[in-house]
Parts: sequence; structure tokens; C-alpha cells
Amino acid sequence: MKTLKTLFVSHGAPTYALEPGIAGPQLTSLGASIVPPKAIVIISPHWMTPNIKVSSVVQPKTIHDFGGFPDELRSIQYPAIGDPNLAVQVVELLRKHSWSADLDTSWGLDHGAWVPLRYLFPDADIPVLQVSMPLDLDSVSAWKLGEDLGALSDQGVLIIGSGSLTHNLYEFGLYGPDPEPYVLQFVDWIRAQLKSGSVKDLVQWQQHAPFADRAHPTDEHFFPLLIAAGAWAYANKNAADNTVNHDILDGGIRYGMLSMESYAFY
Repeated sequence: MKTLKTLFVSHGAPTYALEPGIAGPQLTSLGASIVPPKAIVIISPHWMTPNIKVSSVVQPKTIHDFGGFPDELRSIQYPAIGDPNLAVQVVELLRKHSWSADLDTSWGLDHGAWVPLRYLFPDADIPVLQVSMPLDLDSVSAWKLGEDLGALSDQGVLIIGSGSLTHNLYEFGLYGPDPEPYVLQFVDWIRAQLKSGSVKDLVQWQQHAPFADRAHPTDEHFFPLLIAAGAWAYANKNAADNTVNHDILDGGIRYGMLSMESYAFY
């Protein structure tokens, strides 16, 4: 079994919890094939705060932070336990790297966290805590946040950035089932950076990726990829070459414009 160091996962719309498509089974297969992590630290753009908050509750609640979706979604629970001791370590680690960070005792797991986790670890038997994204995050600081969290992987903690490889909700409902060409071109560019070992070039995605502004009219759903990649880069800082050891989880494209692609970094 391989040790997964970091993971970027596209969490899609809340209905992904009811409609696994081809992405859900791939996450389940991944979770069954890796060394079980001691704990999970997950970052989602659905929890953004002025300064970083780290959830320290013993039993994180399942947050149904959406409206206009089937009522049955609100009955789904992900009953993982938290890890208050790890939360303290995360706050101390972030403060060491000059981040303003504090414990939070009210947040649980938003749908950006529990939806992919219920496929990845369906038994909910691994402690999990969520870290918020600061409101003033940009691409450079998102990468740094990942690097600064990367030391957790030395303790067997899995760092997950949960976002969306493409995320233009202004175009939701405009297309049929076939992928829009711009989405495919954007995904191909991301894949090329990972294949070439130019993972740090992802930080310049807005300048170099084709159709970057259209793929992400707002950038908060892309930052989790930079966080995951930054954490991987820290964990592999002593590697002899630039090979990015990763697996592509091609989850397909929903609604013509929403890529469900995820990346597992080893």
C-alpha cells in the first residue's frame, strides 16, 4: 500500500453526495489502497475567515451549507471524530510561520469536506479537522500555506485541499452533457504542469493557463490545489529530481463546465 501525502479533490455540487458518477468510486478505491492516515486536515473554500481558524471540536457536525437542493441531502451525516490535540499543533505550526491562526469550537465539516470524505473514507473512522482559508488568500500565499502545513505529513497526517478544477457557476445549466472545449484545455494545461514536474508553475496559473478567467471567474475553488501541491512540495523538498509522483483521478466533467478531476500526491 502506498502512503498518500496530499490530495486535491474536486468536490463538485452538493448533489455529488447522492450522485457519485465516476468520481466517487475512484475516491473510494483510492482510500482503500493507501496506508490509512493517522488524521486528516482538510481545507475547503466554503469556510473562509479573516484569519485562519482550525476546528478543535471533538465531534464535528455535518454542515449542510446549501439551499435549493434535494431535501435528502440534509439527512446525510459524516460522523467522523475530531482531533483537538492535533488542532493545537496546527495552530502552533501556522503561528510559527507567521500566520494569524486560532482554534475554533463551533465549525464542523462543510459540504466541501464531508462530501468527498464520505467516498474516500466511507466508514468515517479517521479523525478529521478543517482549516479555514483566509479571505485575503492569493495564489502565492495559498502555495505558502500548503508548504507550511506540509510538515504534518511527517506525522502521518493527510492534507486535503478540496475545491474544483474548474468552477464557473455563471455557466451552470447552459450546456448539455458534452464538455466545453475550454474546460478540456484548462485541464490539459494542469496535467502538463504535473507531468513535466513544473508543479511550482501552477502558482502562475492565472497568467499562463488557457481560459483561466473563464475556468475560475473567482479563484477560491482553485486555491485548494495550490495548497495541496505546496504541501506535497514541502514533503518532497529533498527529492533528487522534479518528478511529481501523482495519480490522476479523472472524474469527468459535469454540466459541460465542472471538472471533477482530482490528484493524489505521493
